[in-house]
Amino acid sequence: MAGNRLAANTILLSVAMVWGLTFVLIQDAIVTLPPFAFNGLRFGLAALILWVYLYFNASKPLQLKKLAGQFKYGLILGILLFAGYALQTYGLLYTTSGKSGFITGLSVALVPFLSFFILGQKAKLQSHFGTVLAVAGLYIMAFSDLSSINLGDVLTFICAICFGLQLVYTAKYTSKADTANLVLIQCLTVGLLSGFSSILFEPTISASVFSSPLIIIALLITSLFATVFAFIAQTHYIKYTTPAHVALIFATEPVFAVVGDFAWNGALLGPAAITGSLLILAGMVLAEVPLPRPILVYFTRNKTAEIAEVPVENEPPIQK
Repeated sequence: MAGNRLAANTILLSVAMVWGLTFVLIQDAIVTLPPFAFNGLRFGLAALILWVYLYFNASKPLQLKKLAGQFKYGLILGILLFAGYALQTYGLLYTTSGKSGFITGLSVALVPFLSFFILGQKAKLQSHFGTVLAVAGLYIMAFSDLSSINLGDVLTFICAICFGLQLVYTAKYTSKADTANLVLIQCLTVGLLSGFSSILFEPTISASVFSSPLIIIALLITSLFATVFAFIAQTHYIKYTTPAHVALIFATEPVFAVVGDFAWNGALLGPAAITGSLLILAGMVLAEVPLPRPILVYFTRNKTAEIAEVPVENEPPIQK
C-alpha cells in the first residue's frame, strides 16, 4: 500500500509538472489561437488519440456497450472541467491574472470540504496544515490584491469550485467506470463544448494559423502529455490517495510554471516566487509527515474529554 501511495504521489507530481511547464506554451499559443478554439482542438485531439489507442489495443479492446453504460460519468466530469476552463477564461476579462491564479488555486482549500460532503472523507490534521501553507504560498506568488471583489473574481471562484468538484467526482467514479472510458468521454465532452463555444463567441479561425510550428507543437504536446497522460494518471492514481491530497500536489503547478517561464523566457525568479514556491512545497511535504504526538493530543483532547464524559448508562448495549 505504501508503495502504491509513493507511486501515486510521484506520478501526480509529474502531472503538476507537465501542466506547469506547458503553461507558457499555452499562453503563447492562445495569442494566435483563441482559448475556446485551442481547448476544442486540444481535447478533441486527445479524445482521438485515446480512441485510436483503445480501438487497436488487443489486450483490452474498446467495448462500445460498456462505454455507453459509463457515458454519464465521463459526461459529468467533462462538463465540470469545461465549466472550469470557460469561467476562468471569462473571469480574466474582468480581473487580473494574479488574482485569477490565486482564486483558481483556492480549489486546494475547497477539495477537503467537498470530499467530506460528497465522499464522507475527513482529511488528516496535517493535510489541513499543509493546505494552509499551500494557500499562503499561492497568495504570495500571485501577489493578489483582494481588497475589492469584482465579477471576474466571482466567476473565477466558481471556476475553482468546478475544478474541485471535478477532482472529487473523479475519485467517486473511478470505482464505477474504467479509467480510459472516463478520460475518453471527458475529453470528448470538453472538446465538443469548447468547439461550439468557439463558433458562438470567437472569431472565425484562418487556416493559416495552422502553418505556425508553435501552434502545432503546442497542440501535440498539450493533447498528448497535458491531457491524455495527465487525466489518465489523475483518474487512475487517485484510487491510492484522497482528492484533498491530490489537490495539494496539484498546487505545485504554479511552481513549475515559474520554472518553465524561467526556462523558456529567461524570467528571473523574484522573492515572491521563491517564497511562495517554498511554502507550497512545504505544505505538500507536511501533509505526508505524521504530526508529533503532543500536537495530535492538543487538537484531539477536547474531543477525547467529551467522549470520556458520556455517562455509562447512555452507552449503547453490547451487540452479541
